[in-house]
Amino acid sequence: MNRSFMIMLAAAAAAFSLHAQSANPLSTEVKQAYTNTKNKFIRAAEKMPEEHYAFKATPDVRTFGAWIAHIADAQVRNCAAVNGEQKTGSAASKTAKADLIAALKESFADCDKAYDSLTDANATEMTKGARPRTKLGALAGNTAHDEEAYGSIAVYMRLKGLVPPSSEPR
Repeated sequence: MNRSFMIMLAAAAAAFSLHAQSANPLSTEVKQAYTNTKNKFIRAAEKMPEEHYAFKATPDVRTFGAWIAHIADAQVRNCAAVNGEQKTGSAASKTAKADLIAALKESFADCDKAYDSLTDANATEMTKGARPRTKLGALAGNTAHDEEAYGSIAVYMRLKGLVPPSSEPR
């Protein structure tokens, strides 16, 4: 099954248990997943030493820094669509750790606005742009995409002897 669909299905199932706690159980669940992913991603980007931003796990894959840029640019596009805007990022042109982390944090700021605006009442409103989707679908898909990329960078971190944030003791 499509991973985004599975996330949305899980969110719907969890909504029944969250209903007593929230007036917006579906959007609350999606926001919680996003916040968890956001925190892991930023911590991973900050934890990887600058000299490893050019590291590739194999010659035919992205560098660690290119993964950070990819997520930053994808989020700018995805979350702008939910925010009713059309934007493109410029992180792909950056290579320095500080510049990439800044671009990543800016993209998360755009996404914070999008996720904060999501309610169960507006979840089925359509985004504008090249690929119209419901706001809920677009944001659940954004988180799923981020998680897929995080899985890749976690491997890069392990190959460099670092423990990914998701595996650190709580």
